[in-house]
Amino acid sequence: MLGARIAAWIGLHDFYCASADDEFRAAVFDSLARQVKHLTRVVPGALDGKALVTAAKGLVYGGFCLPEHERIGQDALKLLERELPRQILPDGGHIERCPSVQLRILRDLIDMRSVLRTARADVPEALQHAIDRMTPALRFFRHGDGGLALFNGGREEDAALVDTVLAQADARGRPLKSAPHTGFERLIAGRTMVLMDTGVPPVTGLDATAHAGTLSLEMSVGKERLIVNCGAHPVKTGPWRAALAGTAAHSTVVLAETNSSEVIEAGGLGRRPSHVGCERQENDGAVLVVATHNGYSRNFGYLHRRRVYLAENGEDLRGEDMLEPVIGATPEPRPFTIRFHLHPAVQASLVQGGQVQLKLPSGAAWRLRASGATLELEESIYLGSGDEPRRTTQIAVSGHTGPAIKTVKWALRRERKGG
Repeated sequence: MLGARIAAWIGLHDFYCASADDEFRAAVFDSLARQVKHLTRVVPGALDGKALVTAAKGLVYGGFCLPEHERIGQDALKLLERELPRQILPDGGHIERCPSVQLRILRDLIDMRSVLRTARADVPEALQHAIDRMTPALRFFRHGDGGLALFNGGREEDAALVDTVLAQADARGRPLKSAPHTGFERLIAGRTMVLMDTGVPPVTGLDATAHAGTLSLEMSVGKERLIVNCGAHPVKTGPWRAALAGTAAHSTVVLAETNSSEVIEAGGLGRRPSHVGCERQENDGAVLVVATHNGYSRNFGYLHRRRVYLAENGEDLRGEDMLEPVIGATPEPRPFTIRFHLHPAVQASLVQGGQVQLKLPSGAAWRLRASGATLELEESIYLGSGDEPRRTTQIAVSGHTGPAIKTVKWALRRERKGG
């Protein structure tokens, strides 16, 4: 992208121009000036979301670092002052609902602030305010290993990079418990953390990397990930896009082997839930989240309701997944599967009573039980980090709906030695 290239060329100028001759430096600055002028002609155009912020970054760098280009930089700041209140939601989350995008845009904003300070230019209030709000929201998406959660095309990212961005942000806000505007909940107790997608997908035009993962969850214990979503492939279109953006690649319910949002291989979503409701309750350190989406109502006549409860000691996670017939509808019975994708470091084995024992690398053991459906272990893949898929395991809890509400209860509890 042109904006990113301009910023990179200017940011690394001292590295590749320090020992260069005058002719080379003159050629570099001439090229930069032409690139910046071209960028001013095409922005904003059809750009939106993170792409528009990156373009503005290139204009800020060019405007305040190249001679006689300050007006371009000032116009770019005006563009940001219009865009940031729209793109950065009141809880600090970005409108695209992707943790990796959250990291990228916060980094871009910090870089622009640094350029302005170096140029001794005023930092717009909208820019500083966005940094202050986005920083706690980025912390919200971190697992105990320092990496990010895998929602809507996100990857784990480098924990050291996340640390650096948070340090450079110089904003002390603590991680949020709830991000209702972005549509995520964070349950934390003891050493256990659960992140849950409780929002509607991004709007058309900002959903290029969005996944059909409504009501999916991830869970980590200390620095170890236990339940995950499958992640995203570096190639954002085609078969990998279709597979990893599908509901089956997320730790949630799949009804009739159909995605809760229609996944388009070229990017974006088609049909999607029009409503996702969420309620949160806390009591003496325990947390209960109840969320519902209607992504299956039009085609199949069912609502999916998920109740997730984390006990105050963090060692007891309980859930209920309900498929409820829409009022006035008489839907046909449909097969469903509740999937819990496991991190590749987790060892899973079936034990007596149709339960699954999960062992973490630290030696800690957890046990998952379910009632109201059949529990099995199946193969899965993980693309949360790196460019190659890693083999892993998923727990599949399967059954069929009926004329009444179908409820599956499940519980994941830590095992004590000798217990």
